[in-house]
Amino acid sequence: MPPNQTQTQTQTQDHDQQTQPKITLYRGFPTPRTYTWSPFVTKLEARLRFARIPYVTESGSVRAAPRGKIPYLSIQPASGERRTMADSTLITQSFIAAGVFTDLNAGLGGREKVLDRGVRVVLEERGYFLQSYEKWIDNYYAMRDHILSSIPYPIRVMVGYLIYRKQIQMLHGQGTARYTAAERRGFKREIWEEINALLVEARAKRGGEGEDEDDGPFWVLGGEGPSEADATLFGFVVGALICTACPESQGIVRGFPVVVEYARRIHERFFPEYEVWGDF
Repeated sequence: MPPNQTQTQTQTQDHDQQTQPKITLYRGFPTPRTYTWSPFVTKLEARLRFARIPYVTESGSVRAAPRGKIPYLSIQPASGERRTMADSTLITQSFIAAGVFTDLNAGLGGREKVLDRGVRVVLEERGYFLQSYEKWIDNYYAMRDHILSSIPYPIRVMVGYLIYRKQIQMLHGQGTARYTAAERRGFKREIWEEINALLVEARAKRGGEGEDEDDGPFWVLGGEGPSEADATLFGFVVGALICTACPESQGIVRGFPVVVEYARRIHERFFPEYEVWGDF
């Protein structure tokens, strides 16, 4: 007898699973079902989950990473050579070009594309360095002992000192270290005030306070679905909420309930098995 429709669909699904390449995301830490402190790791995970792309996670290492950066991922086709890629932005661009990801910004108008890029740039090119100073300079010991927790203590002290010196040099050359503590604090607050204003508008457009409380995420540009900026923003919000080495940034972000709600809704829709941040 010829196979019925259900059998044919099952066989097709089994074939697709066998031929689909295996994607492994290297996050720098071995802990599964938890967010890492890196906003770029969470950004890339969000982008994979927005696209419903299955993946597994491994720890990996900076030494093994292309470009010496976390996160990175490997792609192992059913037949063929394994490929390794690094840099969350370049990975996203490559996946869009290959048709693995849908271009989330394809339907945006010119102004929306500029706004989307502005959100990403202010976080990745401004907020990142402000947080790096807070983590590695202001709260060095908390950062060192978390990032280097797998290294025995005497070696951790030496490696941590080398990272500290490198961070000081980089942040001075980049400019962040040249500002006063009050100026850096003001820049951070300014960034999150502007992000909060966008999200308040987006939430109001979606339904307003008290309505649609359990009706899924709202997005930073106010659209029906995410744009590329949402992956970045979610990564930076989560990074601030869970990282104990950036208490100032955490306090600022927690001071904007709509920003926290934005992340919570995305978490509930796309990361339901992950441990959620506390409400302290």
